[in-house]
Amino acid sequence: MAPNHRLPLRLAADLLILLLLPADSGARDTISPGQPLRGNDTLVSSASGTFALGFFSPPGSNNTYLGIWYAKLPVRTVVWVANRANPVRGTGATLSVSSSACELAVAGANGTVVWSSSSSPPATGAAADGGGDGPCTARIHDDGNLVVRDQGGRVAWQGFDHPTDTLLPGMRLGVDFASGKNLTLTAWASPSDPSPSPVVAAMETSGDPEVIVWNGDAKVWRSGPWDGVQFTGVPDTVTYKSLGFTFRFVNNKQEATYSFQVRDASIVTRLALNSSSTASGLALQRWTWLDAARAWSLYWYAPKDQCDAVSPCGANGVCDPNAVPPCSCLRGFTPRSPATWALRDGRDGCVRATPLGCAKRTDGFAVLTHAKVPDTARAVVDYGSSLAQCRERCLSSCSCTAYASANLTGEPGHRGCVIWTGGLDDLRVYPGYGQDLYFRLAAADLVSVSKSKKKVNTVVAIIVSITVLAILLAVAGFFIWRAKKTKSRKQGAWRAGPRSKEGSEEKDNGDDLELPVYDYETIAKATEGFSNTTKSKLLDWQTRYHIIEGIARGLLYLHQDSRYRIIHRDLKTSNILLDKEMTPKISDFGMARMFGNEDAEINTLRVVGTYGYMAPEYAMDGVFSVKSDVFSFGVLVLEIVTGKRNRGVYSYSGHLNLLAYAWSLLNEGNGLDLVDENLNGSFDPDEVLKCLKVGLLCVQENPDDRPVMSQVLMMLASNDTASLPTPGQPGFAARRAAAEDTSWSKPDCSVVDSMTITMVEGR
Repeated sequence: MAPNHRLPLRLAADLLILLLLPADSGARDTISPGQPLRGNDTLVSSASGTFALGFFSPPGSNNTYLGIWYAKLPVRTVVWVANRANPVRGTGATLSVSSSACELAVAGANGTVVWSSSSSPPATGAAADGGGDGPCTARIHDDGNLVVRDQGGRVAWQGFDHPTDTLLPGMRLGVDFASGKNLTLTAWASPSDPSPSPVVAAMETSGDPEVIVWNGDAKVWRSGPWDGVQFTGVPDTVTYKSLGFTFRFVNNKQEATYSFQVRDASIVTRLALNSSSTASGLALQRWTWLDAARAWSLYWYAPKDQCDAVSPCGANGVCDPNAVPPCSCLRGFTPRSPATWALRDGRDGCVRATPLGCAKRTDGFAVLTHAKVPDTARAVVDYGSSLAQCRERCLSSCSCTAYASANLTGEPGHRGCVIWTGGLDDLRVYPGYGQDLYFRLAAADLVSVSKSKKKVNTVVAIIVSITVLAILLAVAGFFIWRAKKTKSRKQGAWRAGPRSKEGSEEKDNGDDLELPVYDYETIAKATEGFSNTTKSKLLDWQTRYHIIEGIARGLLYLHQDSRYRIIHRDLKTSNILLDKEMTPKISDFGMARMFGNEDAEINTLRVVGTYGYMAPEYAMDGVFSVKSDVFSFGVLVLEIVTGKRNRGVYSYSGHLNLLAYAWSLLNEGNGLDLVDENLNGSFDPDEVLKCLKVGLLCVQENPDDRPVMSQVLMMLASNDTASLPTPGQPGFAARRAAAEDTSWSKPDCSVVDSMTITMVEGR
């Protein structure tokens, strides 16, 4: 409503009377005709005092807005704004409710109405909580909903039907077809300006409904359709259920909406849309309040990576953030523009290598596993058919290009399906989540896929045979060498000679020579008086931060920018070399492995590495990937910040290792207690806390929860520490039995479930 809107005569008269009344004092949760809300007065929800409604001015602004915020938190966090597009200039704002039309109105000091609830249609079919001929009232409820009731007690209007930038538990996001309401989130223009920005999160109801984040006319993120359990583009939704979250998705003739609830009332959480100030740019963000830290913790946001952008690989292209390059074509497709793909720009997408044979019904389907299914805006949903029936339906239509299950929670054979026509846009894959997408191929491409699999099986068989033969020859050679070595020792073929003052050694006529051994004085002289409790003081905080960033850039090159993706597998302090400018260089690639373009992880029967730096999935199951190096990097970060080794057992703190100790202190809000005492308090607290958070994010138990190195560098470059996700439990944090086993306290070679584990002492 425009600021100069003129109210009906009766409403204007009511407002004039209200302005002449004295301000009401004392905490209350309701206003009624004759009892307006003015100035610094607030309404506080009466059930538990969770939310407050009143007037506020954002930081750096002289404008006044009517808003709702958390009443008990020390940080004012506004979750709803009434007059966001039309602020009151200066002070003197008033909120009133009329006695006739039961309308809310916000007016300035001169009586000019800048906002009223009449600009929004009233709720339809809302249940009453009681009858009678009482006055119209407006009440703030303990869930944050501002509700206006008429004289009969019926809901005339409620704030939950008009969300701004935040979705609270119980709020809906989507479309209410019965009332004609489009329940969307719209980001603030800036932290000091709550006016609507072009960034909007809305439910796309055509095809199979899904949430879309728009920036003007451009799609910037897509949730994927609801598969009966979660949105396919938000695979970590299921992990929140263990924390007490419940999610509700309704798709019928009355509405297509999404909402969430939290069973534990002590958990304060919200889903907000932000247009700036995050490392990932435009983002949906899920926040939870941490009482220990007295701050909001960001533990989910989208988009998260380059593959979360809408269609970065174009039609029929697949985005995999763990692949180098991330874009590839579906099987049976080739790049539309090979030149731009060579420059790592896949937005032109892919085209079929072989035309379909629809008329001859010779086509078939290949499957893409762990997929976020394509954009469903032009898709058709059939809940009455089985997956097999959907296959036949797709084959019978020349325009059909793919199909997938529509409802994973339905009974087998009756889950329905989604059917696509035309190009398949915005495809991506996840390491261990997602759906099976069945995409259509010509018979020739299906045959080539089959031949390719046979060829791969043949190659694997040959490689296995050669490998087994090589191992047998190596074992035989080892025993022959050891026998000769034993015989040589018995015959005195070589001996260690006395050292001269210069540290040289006497040699005999034997063919083998003993490795040189140096005494401590020689080493001290060569290293200019190396000392462990003195030289560490030369590593001030700026130098340590420089080293952390340098290691991160080096790993990013190995994982993403080099010609071949390289997994180091033995990243530790002794394998980081420093030049005279203290610039780090990653060294010792004796255990490194190269990955193919389609490899996300590899399983090995022989685990090699250094205890204290190995990721749990690698140490326990032999599975390694880029996330294994990320884990080792996280350990390095924590060691650099604290000046302590991870493998020490911190018995005085009740924790097994540095990871668990750091995680505990950070959650308690005492992260700065971890800083190396040699820094003597000379450090940037925000940078330290940022590095601790980044380190702990990298060492989380679940590899899927760890960031990739491109995200790590973005987080290190960000100045907004509060926006970083909250780290989950680190690996090995609860493995006391393993830590107390003496076999883990020294170098060991053992066999566990037919897997050889070789541990190397950290140097």
